[in-house]
Amino acid sequence: MANVRIPTPLRKLTNDLEVVSAAGANVGELITNLDKAFPGLRERICDEQGNVRRFVNIFVSDEDIRFLQELATPVKDGDEVSIVPAIAGG
Repeated sequence: MANVRIPTPLRKLTNDLEVVSAAGANVGELITNLDKAFPGLRERICDEQGNVRRFVNIFVSDEDIRFLQELATPVKDGDEVSIVPAIAGG
């Protein structure tokens, strides 16, 4: 299983847990399994077409999945996956 770091705005869905464990061969499966354990998480991470929302960044072992294989990015046991909402401002 991978360790998934949950950002503060989404922790209300994970009973205030900062890190949760989830299984999945890739990021897409991991998100599906996270949503089964914590309903409502997927809709906040992915859009209606199932793609990661523009303002959400996901990193697998410090690598942005947008520069890898997006949702098909492989996830291994022990990987750290971080969900990071983009912050705007000036």
